[in-house]
Amino acid sequence: MSAEPKPAYSPGLAGVIAGETQICWVDPNAGLTYRGYDIHEVASKASFEEVAYLLLNGELPDVKQLAEFTRQIAAERELPAQVVKMLRLLPRDSHPMDMLRTGVSMLSMFDKELSDNSHAANIRKSIRLIARVSTLITDGWRILHGDEPLPERPDLTQAGNFFYKLKGEVPPAWKIRMLDTIFILYADHEFNASTFAARVTASTLAGMYAAVTSACAALKGPLHGGANEESMKMLEEIKMPDHAEAWLKKKLEAKEKVMGFGHRVYKKGDSRVPVMREIGRDLGKRTGKEEWVPICEKLEKVMEREKHLCANVDLYAAPVFWMLGFAPELNTPLFAASRVAGWCAHVTEQHDNNRLIRPRSLYTGPEMRPYPGSASDGAQNRQ
Repeated sequence: MSAEPKPAYSPGLAGVIAGETQICWVDPNAGLTYRGYDIHEVASKASFEEVAYLLLNGELPDVKQLAEFTRQIAAERELPAQVVKMLRLLPRDSHPMDMLRTGVSMLSMFDKELSDNSHAANIRKSIRLIARVSTLITDGWRILHGDEPLPERPDLTQAGNFFYKLKGEVPPAWKIRMLDTIFILYADHEFNASTFAARVTASTLAGMYAAVTSACAALKGPLHGGANEESMKMLEEIKMPDHAEAWLKKKLEAKEKVMGFGHRVYKKGDSRVPVMREIGRDLGKRTGKEEWVPICEKLEKVMEREKHLCANVDLYAAPVFWMLGFAPELNTPLFAASRVAGWCAHVTEQHDNNRLIRPRSLYTGPEMRPYPGSASDGAQNRQ
């Protein structure tokens, strides 16, 4: 065996710096910035379209740039007829994330700039993907449930159009603003699993669509984007705030995984939680479903006391999506409808200054040994 010393090992790449980025910073002390702008300010003052422009271009748009960017996204929402036909061929019990992953992959065939990894082409493809990922989700959901897709509404924002395309009606402005804010909170989060998957794929010089397909595949997992879907199942099982502590202690005693808690980077709490919690509190009052946030708060208190773990954004996102009228199966696709902006920004950044991402592994298998029947093995057997 080689005398080369074994390299240092960090399970799950925890704490490992795998690259540089100018797009987003997750501060372990409960901070999050997009291109240097604090998430709390951005969430309260910006629109999702502004944030998507910022992530892709590095600076906030002026009024004219924002209007043009918003128009471009609205103009690119409609899916090719062949993609809609493909959605109709999927089994009716398909998970929306599997449908989305397949749809993104198929969309690539209809983009004339598919193999152009230049910065300008990547920005144009990013706009198309931001527009069409949302449409894949809404059209696909309606088809899976026996309804026809609805025509586009270019007069609506991404958040407003998502509601309309899914349900056939435009909700009140406060509801659209809530979803807009949620899209902002989820737009990027540094080198999370799906973004890193996208960057690894992009580093091979595979194109934007291949990278975003990889990201969609990674996002589905319950330890990443799928956590908010699992969190809602948990909250429905608990039902009431008074049941939360006993339920949680039972899970902890059984050493079962509890969704919505802990984070690989944050040490003092997820910076997105306060905004999502307030959205949940407001929604509870508006919808008469005020029990969900207190359940989450009780779980937070007990988990902090018992395990010193803080809640992450998925704990509160789950009831927020539920109160907004979305089925739990749509929780992760809603995440994708936002995070696609961050994925595209990271793929563009990767291509602009590319180096193949190829880490090493720590071998833990058997020492060097002869293959049965080899010359050396035969000699030993004859002695």
